[in-house]
Amino acid sequence: MNYISVEQLKKTWHDKPVLNGISFGIQQGEKVALVAANGQGKSTLLKILTKQESPDAGLAIIRKEIQIGYLSQEPILYNGKTVLEQVLGEAGEVAAAVAQYERAVEMHEKHTNDESAKMLDSATEKMNNLGAWDYEHKVQQVLTQLQITNFDQLTDSLSGGQRKRVALAQVLLAQPDLIIMDEPTNHLDLSMIEWLEGYLGQKDLTLLLVTHDRYFLDRVCDRILELDRGELYSYKGNYSYFIENKALRESVQASELEKDKNLYRRELDWVRRMPKARTTKSKSRVEAFDDLEKRISGIQHKREMNISIRMERMGAKILELHHVNKQFGDRKILDDFSYIFKRGEKVGIVGKNGVGKSTFLNMIMGLEMPDAGKVILGDTMIFGYYNQLGMKIDEGKKVIDVVRDVADYIMMDGGLKLTASQLLMQFGFDYQKQYDFVVKLSGGERRRLYLLTILMKSPNFLILDEPTNDLDIETLGVLENFLVGYGGCLLVVSHDRYFMDKVVDHCFVFEGDGIVKDFPGNYSDYREWADIEEQRLEQEEKQRAGAEKLGLQVVEKVAEVAATAAVDASKKKASYKEKFEFEQLDKDIAALEAEKLELQEELNGLSTEFERISAIGDRMSIIESLLDEKGMRWLELSELF
Repeated sequence: MNYISVEQLKKTWHDKPVLNGISFGIQQGEKVALVAANGQGKSTLLKILTKQESPDAGLAIIRKEIQIGYLSQEPILYNGKTVLEQVLGEAGEVAAAVAQYERAVEMHEKHTNDESAKMLDSATEKMNNLGAWDYEHKVQQVLTQLQITNFDQLTDSLSGGQRKRVALAQVLLAQPDLIIMDEPTNHLDLSMIEWLEGYLGQKDLTLLLVTHDRYFLDRVCDRILELDRGELYSYKGNYSYFIENKALRESVQASELEKDKNLYRRELDWVRRMPKARTTKSKSRVEAFDDLEKRISGIQHKREMNISIRMERMGAKILELHHVNKQFGDRKILDDFSYIFKRGEKVGIVGKNGVGKSTFLNMIMGLEMPDAGKVILGDTMIFGYYNQLGMKIDEGKKVIDVVRDVADYIMMDGGLKLTASQLLMQFGFDYQKQYDFVVKLSGGERRRLYLLTILMKSPNFLILDEPTNDLDIETLGVLENFLVGYGGCLLVVSHDRYFMDKVVDHCFVFEGDGIVKDFPGNYSDYREWADIEEQRLEQEEKQRAGAEKLGLQVVEKVAEVAATAAVDASKKKASYKEKFEFEQLDKDIAALEAEKLELQEELNGLSTEFERISAIGDRMSIIESLLDEKGMRWLELSELF
């Protein structure tokens, strides 16, 4: 079933064509990603599909009988509503019953009395009548995963990140036939993103989304639509397939461009020598030449980042944190944290929302003061701090003037200078865009401009707080290449796992309650270790439970044997074979206990040797099973002696 049909859609924005007669369709069950550089029309297309804007020409048809859920980059919530009313307000009778039940539960927990009990009984009866318990479980799952806990908080008081999560929960719980999302992973922490991947991966969902998260694209989407200079290209497959085939397409286009350039040179020579008296044939050739010229001038070359900025030389002291403590009320951010930074190290900061990642960066920059301890900066340090709030830019200024207000040029290694205009070109601002006014820039382009003003200061210590939000995939590649070759120190908070994997050497893992673990590897290394550690802890819990169960079984068995011992003593005598088995069991159990102890000691000394940890866990499971089996047999035989 075709959910979306787009035919010859055209749209111009600020006199620039962003959609040039594009056509595509989306079938039920497809999960489609829309990718493009900033300012190429991704959000504009989504707004046309959701009837927030009208096209200049063409048709955008969505099947009438289907329900659509739309998550915008900057969601608009109803003022004066509580979080629960916002999340469940438009999801029908079942959702209303669930909302009533959740309120009754919350009221009964706060004020246990006859009135609250009656409210809870009434809400429970309604849930039973509507068969709403499955939906209630889903509500609990979504709200818990998105860390939405204060149901009575008014939407007016929510932060930007909270508003995005509430709007996301509203879309998911409305259970629409088609979900359209614009940057759904912004403002989500890494655990939320990984959960959302699994949720959206369900087979019965139909999805159209814009996102720069490359791992998310790879794991969720089965088709990629690429917008490139007003044209649309479709790739059947995930993000990895798209990258391969996009490179092939660009290679073919480059070959065709070279042919066009050769033809252009010949035709240009002919035009210059052409007689004034034009025949019909010559006029046709001139028109063809004009078309060729437009085609060549419209090609944008792929950006290559080869920047190695000259930085202020670092002294012996860079950045030191000594026994730093910080908390807000009962919430601990840092508990006796110490660390001394070394030259050139690149650290990623990971952890759930609200554990204090941004507060940590603000303390380094002197914007927040620690409760105890010291933050000591080296005398030669020049910080470049990119924060989530961005910078206030005069919208009446031209793009190039914003950068020149910081510096006219940036010094490169080798003594060369890179002008403000050249750096803007590297980050995707062509000459025409450089002389546009800021008011014309998209959200992603403004982020890019802010990042450039940071780099123009030639910092030797970069602190980046969510730098990837709203940046297109191509700009992310440019930024990654710069940071990989960057000779200074880097401290970065990001929910973009691909970005973190590529640029950081190790991670500060904020685990909550003031605990920060220094993990020696990138984010994927940490996740692999964390998964193995979780499995190990689960296995230990099973072993403890098994041991408790075995202990109970042993007690029961001893009681049973004792009750029948007098009767059976005269009847049962151990055979030679049973005596030999009993003696062998003693030896086997002792050997297994010794091996178990050795493995436990080895396991305690391991940290990142993932394969060995996994192998030890498997062997420990086998040993526990053997000890259970041999222990029970030993008890049986012991009664014969």
